[in-house]
Amino acid sequence: MLSVTRAGLKFTGLRRWRALLVRLAPRKASFASAPLQIADARKIASIQEAVLRHLNWHANCLERSLALWWQLGRRGIESDLRIGARKEAGRFEAHAWVELGNAVLNDSGETHLHFAPFDGSILTTET
Repeated sequence: MLSVTRAGLKFTGLRRWRALLVRLAPRKASFASAPLQIADARKIASIQEAVLRHLNWHANCLERSLALWWQLGRRGIESDLRIGARKEAGRFEAHAWVELGNAVLNDSGETHLHFAPFDGSILTTET
């Protein structure tokens, strides 16, 4: 999914790629409790991290986050893709991560805290 997402973002852009993912991968409803969903989501995120270590290219935070957002949605776990921005040494920088409730799933440490998130979710798992 990471490789496909990389190509999809490059050739179609974020909005079109997200729309295509939603159409091609219908989401199923989950009736699991919030703590159970967070535990499952953390397992999926850790599996993705293990896969990332074996790639022969570096997936950026948007590629990683969009792939994780899609994988969670396929399992009925509603999550949000967040994007934040900052200006560092005169340069504009952005960062993406996935949240479930108030839990950040795929950001090591507190990196996301150094970016001002855009209001609301950029992408939700709702169609």
